Amino acid sequence: MTCDDTSTFYQHYREDIQRAKDIGLNSFRTSLSWSRLIPDGDGEVNPQAVTFYNAVIDELCAQGIEPFINLYHFDMPMALQEKGGFENRDVVEAFARYARICYQLFGDRVRYWFTFNEPLIPAEAGYLHPRHYPYVTDFRRAAQVLHHIVLAHCKAVAAWRELELDGQIGIIMDVIPVYPRSDTPEDQQAAAMADLFYTRSINEPILLGRYPQQLIDILQEHDQLPASLPEDCVLIANTRIDLLGINYYRPRRVKARETPLDEPHGFVPERFFEEYIMPGRRMNTSRGIEIYPAALYDIAMVVKERYGNLPWFVSENGIGIQG
Repeated sequence: MTCDDTSTFYQHYREDIQRAKDIGLNSFRTSLSWSRLIPDGDGEVNPQAVTFYNAVIDELCAQGIEPFINLYHFDMPMALQEKGGFENRDVVEAFARYARICYQLFGDRVRYWFTFNEPLIPAEAGYLHPRHYPYVTDFRRAAQVLHHIVLAHCKAVAAWRELELDGQIGIIMDVIPVYPRSDTPEDQQAAAMADLFYTRSINEPILLGRYPQQLIDILQEHDQLPASLPEDCVLIANTRIDLLGINYYRPRRVKARETPLDEPHGFVPERFFEEYIMPGRRMNTSRGIEIYPAALYDIAMVVKERYGNLPWFVSENGIGIQG
């Protein structure tokens, strides 16, 4: 098996949309590609991309299917990545321009917009635990990327509101509930720290308009704060979304550290906790992740009690099984 042929949506979108209608779907979530629409990230718009996206959106509307359109799903234009990607504050402005162009091109038919899919991932997987390009392990750089993503989200929301378009704007978050091994103070603290670094660090600026003070204090103590400007906090505080997408696949289970932590690249959040492998957990053995449906209820309660009971929906969920 190879990856030569993966999605053929580009060629067969009409048939795919028809299949969606045939099974009763009334919405279709997809992403626009910044790299396809503006190949160098901040220059000319690619007319072939506009033609394709118009055709897809028109077909969805013709079939009575609501387009849910996301702006960024891990596809930084290489020309901008070579300038530092979201480490470079100029890229925040390039993203805001890209967002505005999308709204102007397609906002007459698209009523539901989402700025980012899983905004923590480009920082965490690209700059802390190197699973994505550029495969860096440096907490301060990861924090800088995350802060600039938050600003890019805020500027994209502002651009949408300035255009006074019909509909709603939101974001799609990867919320992983954190469960401690036990009720001991040590395990409870470990879970609190995992939650602080991997959920609250992005959820609170986006959904509550400010970074957790505890996080700021820890990063100051360890000299890991990203560079920022005074007006950043004002922008974050003044930005609100209308709709939240939740991606959920697995829980995060942690315990107080029992083993020494090697930090060859400096500070990492795992100095405060380590993974807990719960005996008897139900597993998707093809992916190596735990199956725990009850976490969706816990996510709902967090949204209700911590984040103002925002309207939300499940934007990703499920398991992949190796054939």
